[in-house]
Amino acid sequence: MTEAPATPALPDRLSVDPSSPHHVAAVFEHEIGIRLNDKERFDVEEYCISEGWVKVPAGRTLDRKGKPLMIKLKGKVEAFYR
Repeated sequence: MTEAPATPALPDRLSVDPSSPHHVAAVFEHEIGIRLNDKERFDVEEYCISEGWVKVPAGRTLDRKGKPLMIKLKGKVEAFYR
């Protein structure tokens, strides 16, 4: 019998951007889901559970460095492994 590898605990704050100090590569080896106000979101770039916000891209708008412009949505945030 082979055991599934243990999943690391989800941090309070996590970012998709590898240059961010809140990026944890070990977490992204598994599929993650995010719920904001009991609705699952698929476009979340960064979240913070304790402060209750997620950052999502604002359409196709880019900032001056060529990265998507982010907007912050507030509410009840839940992170989970799928």
